[in-house]
Amino acid sequence: MKQSLKNFDPEVFEIAVGDLARQQSCLTLIPSENYASRAVMQAQSTVLANKYAEGYPETRYYNGCHYSDQIEQLAIDRAKELFGADHVNVQPHSGSQANIAVFHALLSPGDTILSMKLDHGGHLSHGLPQNFSGKYYNIVHYGLDPETERINLETVADLADQHRPRLIIVGASAYPCQIGFAEWRKIADSVDAYLLGDVAHVAGLIVGKVHPDPVPYCDVVTTTTHKTLRGPRGAIILCRQELADSIDKSVFPGLQGGPFMHAIAARAVAFKEAAQPEFTSYQEQIISNARVMANRLMENGFRLVTGGTENHLMLIDLTSISAKLSGRQAANYLEEAGIIVNKNTIPFDTRSPNTTSGIRIGTPMVTTRGMKEDQMTQVANLITEVIQNRRQASTRQKIKTRVEELCQAFPIYEGIDQVLWS
Repeated sequence: MKQSLKNFDPEVFEIAVGDLARQQSCLTLIPSENYASRAVMQAQSTVLANKYAEGYPETRYYNGCHYSDQIEQLAIDRAKELFGADHVNVQPHSGSQANIAVFHALLSPGDTILSMKLDHGGHLSHGLPQNFSGKYYNIVHYGLDPETERINLETVADLADQHRPRLIIVGASAYPCQIGFAEWRKIADSVDAYLLGDVAHVAGLIVGKVHPDPVPYCDVVTTTTHKTLRGPRGAIILCRQELADSIDKSVFPGLQGGPFMHAIAARAVAFKEAAQPEFTSYQEQIISNARVMANRLMENGFRLVTGGTENHLMLIDLTSISAKLSGRQAANYLEEAGIIVNKNTIPFDTRSPNTTSGIRIGTPMVTTRGMKEDQMTQVANLITEVIQNRRQASTRQKIKTRVEELCQAFPIYEGIDQVLWS
């Protein structure tokens, strides 16, 4: 019990050290990832991890929950103030589990859900046939307009009128446009449907007031607490007061047992960080960085889905470079050069999700490192050089050295003692 991780289990310690070195030396452009602060990570390492606390503050099923009650109520209060929500549940372990809880609270098996196609930018939990959502509910999908590659709200309204869904989901994991929620509210009201805003990707942008706010218009809002919110992994559910009891019972005892109190503590820290004025500046910089990177990529000959970006991410259509180049290949080439992206389908993709014709890129992590517009231009040029010279391993090695030099100028953490218990 007294030995440190390094001394007791050097294998695990060295793996963690290795990934720290990887994170420090690579440019990570995956839009669903971010670097949690030292304070957030410290909160996750506290003795709060030792406590079972089934239930909710003041109504636990275990004794000894005085401090668990305090930390969960603190997280709830901070989240309510941050998002302006009537009610917040901070217990879901992930974004998918948050969505499960909403479905379980509001729907019966077989009810109809109207949601975005996965290959057009939606999420697994929005109705993929292999996912729980696709197995237990009747899923009707809307997609993107083939000409604009944007959501056509008239089409959505027509589908809603035709299929009369019990729930409409608005939100995406690979859609580079902003979403206005007022019109979605009108569509939901026209068919007496609940409206769920899944804003896992853009929650930080919403808090930073650089993206429309779903809370005034959606019955329920789900979000993860990492990504642009830059907290620990996990999720929360925001809802109207009249749905609070149903949502809470759906999370516990409906779907989960004991909440992860150390993770909830870390969420409380992240909510406090997001309430600071500099967090708004950070979100503004994410948007500015994304636009600069997108513009340079297009100048360099890439076609971007929707012709650019309005948020933190962009989708590169690799067929604009070569009909033979897949997203999987491009992501692998870039990783060899120290640039981490993910393969991603593009609208109307003819390739499988395991191969894809596109890659997805985002700016939250490089912005956290302190990089700004000049560096985004530089990074876009590095991406271009790798793709244009993809058959030359020597070029990738040279670019990897340049990437490492850039990363050294913008370190994510100062010293191993700040991120690992030695």
